[in-house]
Amino acid sequence: MDVIALTGGIAAGKSTVARRWRGHGAVIIDADALAREAVAPGSAGLEAIAERFGAEVLDEHGTLDRGALGRRVFADEAERSALNAIVHPEVHRLYHESVARARDADPGTLIVYDVPLLGQARGRDEFGLVVVVDAPAQTRVRRLVEHRGMTEEEARVRVAAQLTDDERRALADIVIDASGTLERTLEQADQVWSTVRSRASVGGAE
Repeated sequence: MDVIALTGGIAAGKSTVARRWRGHGAVIIDADALAREAVAPGSAGLEAIAERFGAEVLDEHGTLDRGALGRRVFADEAERSALNAIVHPEVHRLYHESVARARDADPGTLIVYDVPLLGQARGRDEFGLVVVVDAPAQTRVRRLVEHRGMTEEEARVRVAAQLTDDERRALADIVIDASGTLERTLEQADQVWSTVRSRASVGGAE
């Protein structure tokens, strides 16, 4: 089977589903981890960011100060676009390298790309299946305030910087409703995983 895209807005519950699927044997490629690698100390990505945004987005050790950069870009679409133009091509390269390694290690493995910005950074057509973990914007704002220590204003800016709920759902082949309890989210994650495994078996992945 082609790579499965797992996406969802910030604080929707996507990482919860990814952890569950990893426990079921999926190879999870984490877009956020690739993005960190793309701007690691000494990388071309970090050099380009410093040149574009200035030394104030670096800490005293020359490492990216994510807080400073986030405050700079999340409320400014032009600045965010400039950052994406630097980071996304490098993440794309690292993603394909990760897929190739996983397939070399086990051609039958199911690969899941845990990607928050599907539809903004990448198109859906390159994936065999798109699963959206969904929770209303107001629920996600509340979770960011309660669990990540953001102010309500900061949380609303983060949510508004991403696709709308309707835009994200429009990408989906399958939607997991994560607006309720953790138990209900995990139950749906297990059901979807069972369906995906069945499709892979019929398609000859096992």
